[in-house]
Amino acid sequence: MNTDQMNEENQPIGRRYYTQPRVCLFCTDHNAVIDYKRADFLRRFVTEDGKIRPRRQTGTCAKHQRELAKAIKRARHLALLQFTGEMLD
Repeated sequence: MNTDQMNEENQPIGRRYYTQPRVCLFCTDHNAVIDYKRADFLRRFVTEDGKIRPRRQTGTCAKHQRELAKAIKRARHLALLQFTGEMLD
């Protein structure tokens, strides 16, 4: 970006970046089922540290986020998912 397109606080003038609103995967695709036994699918909704990703990152609606959190917690309890992101040797 050219320096002549900056204002006095060194912020770009013109277009701003707006994120596209995410659509709930489970509301659009009715075949997608939240199940605690599908650990590989649930890993998409967990960070590398083992935390559950928030709604604003995953795009799920409130209803499905609650179901997702419950499924992740069940999978952790049954040792299908890890509580932390790192493997202990």
